Amino acid sequence: MGYKTKQGERILETLIRNEDRHLTAEEICVLLKEEGAAVGTATVYRNLEKLVAEGTIRRYRLDEGESACYQYIGDGSCHEHFHLKCLGCGEVIHLECDYLDELNSHLLEHHSFHLDRTKIVLYGLCCECRNKEVQS
Repeated sequence: MGYKTKQGERILETLIRNEDRHLTAEEICVLLKEEGAAVGTATVYRNLEKLVAEGTIRRYRLDEGESACYQYIGDGSCHEHFHLKCLGCGEVIHLECDYLDELNSHLLEHHSFHLDRTKIVLYGLCCECRNKEVQS
């Protein structure tokens, strides 16, 4: 970020500490509040937009009508991959799988279609939610 503020730095630090998660602006506000940092929602959104524009974080919109999620990618750790979203608990899981790479190759070779892997979300139930369903 060209012009850094203390609040902006705390927002980025929160995203870095949670780089394995997709966080909404509201979740970032809660995490900051838990840390004793009073950062307003408008400030969080403004800083998130700057970080997206800089390419430091990525914005995901997993479902229409839901809040956008943000994730730190500044070090390149979150490159193109598929996402799994649990319909039970809402958890988003990063999936890097050779089989899905083969799917991408198949679609390109046989159907002349290239997937935008940054936007692929597969929906289902995670192990915990599936187990809860079986026990019910």
